[in-house]
Amino acid sequence: MANERLGEALRLLGIGQEGTRVYRALLECGPAPLSSIGAAAGLGDETLAEAYRELVDCGLASTAEEGSDVVAPVPPAAGLEILGRRRAAELDESRITVGGAFESFRRQRLAGYHDPLVEVVTGDAIGLRMRQAWASAREQIRQFDSPPYFPLVGATDDALATLARGVTQRVVYSRESLEHPGQLENSIEPCIEAGEQARVLPSVPVKLLIIDDAYALVALSIKETDVYNTMLVVQPCGLLSALVALFEQAWQNALPFHGRSARPAGLLPADRRLLRLLAAGASDEVIAREIGVSRRTLFRRVQVLMARLGATSRFQMALQAQRSGWL
Repeated sequence: MANERLGEALRLLGIGQEGTRVYRALLECGPAPLSSIGAAAGLGDETLAEAYRELVDCGLASTAEEGSDVVAPVPPAAGLEILGRRRAAELDESRITVGGAFESFRRQRLAGYHDPLVEVVTGDAIGLRMRQAWASAREQIRQFDSPPYFPLVGATDDALATLARGVTQRVVYSRESLEHPGQLENSIEPCIEAGEQARVLPSVPVKLLIIDDAYALVALSIKETDVYNTMLVVQPCGLLSALVALFEQAWQNALPFHGRSARPAGLLPADRRLLRLLAAGASDEVIAREIGVSRRTLFRRVQVLMARLGATSRFQMALQAQRSGWL
């Protein structure tokens, strides 16, 4: 199980299968000559050299002695920082590319609109189209979630009904989603417990709902308006492909939330919510409000959870909670 978790963690950081095998061999056998590491990993010279270079580039391995072929794993802090920045840069580049394409599309097409590939929906019609979208899903729904929210009665029930039909649901939430009053407890957590695959980022680039590979619902903007009152329905075209790619890139970089996992004995729902908000970067004021306690009580709860997880800082507590499947 530990090896499976390590392999998945390295995959999410962009390390290939051969690189993962070499890293495991380094942990088990290093320091050792690179040829011995290759033998332990079951790789030939050419494949071994390429996989080892990948680990060196990521800051996870190096020679143990200058001028020697003895190699060893190195403390991962620096390497993980490099990887994190690289993934963040990739996501920013994707946002800029898709955002530029979308703005160009809007300038050229939206004013004199007659293209059946994209439909503009406004006002009360948004709610109806959203409910139709949830009901029409057959295989999977991919979503970026962030305020502002359209006032749609029964939205959570629609999502739960879709999950009950066996539709895969993957959602990337923004930190603002978790901080929005009542959203975590009343909407996000029930869907996660029903089987939704959820992840979180500090922010998402656009409000987005992709239904299968058939079409997408896109809010024109999050930042330019305080009211969600205009939406595009995008049919299969280059823009839809770009939105799918943007979602998948963000999904790879987002922090997972887990549902349907065995909960540690005595872990209260409020403590689970506290950990999720903390991992998302919410402030103490927001966390205290969402779990219904004073800031002093929040501080005590954090200290108790840190002790249970053997953590010496809030950041370490969030990492340990993630590794233990508490989030």
